[in-house]
Amino acid sequence: MRNLTILCFLFLLTACNWSASREKKTQELVNKEILGIDWEDVDQYPLFADCDEMASKEEQKQCFMATLMKHFSKTLEESDFVVQEAVKDTIFVDFLMEASGAISLLNIDKGDITEIQLPGFDKQIENCLNGLPKIEPALKRGIPVRAKFRIPIVLQ
Repeated sequence: MRNLTILCFLFLLTACNWSASREKKTQELVNKEILGIDWEDVDQYPLFADCDEMASKEEQKQCFMATLMKHFSKTLEESDFVVQEAVKDTIFVDFLMEASGAISLLNIDKGDITEIQLPGFDKQIENCLNGLPKIEPALKRGIPVRAKFRIPIVLQ
């Protein structure tokens, strides 16, 4: 009986060690996987309705950017800006797309001449972003994520 008790006791000690070792290995695998993730890139770009979700990542990016630029171009062409002199500038618009698909304007980087010649330009850009058609958010490992974008707008 005494031998049986000692044997059970040794078995319990070994089982606890085995379980702790398994947890440690699991944690090591999780940490390794987390370190292997590129947090600066998405697996799938945001998609407009006319973009193919089965396309390659690069094709999705091109479709997203082309649709976005087409919308910006159309909206800005319809605006009635009056300028005193020719404006040639490249403006950078930074915006954030939330995991829910909502878009918020972060920053508009433009030159002083554009600021003087087009005083309502920022509001027009904000209206343009708010008027975008529904967009499915970017995905990282199948989960919707926030994504920050910077697009150039060339004024001539």
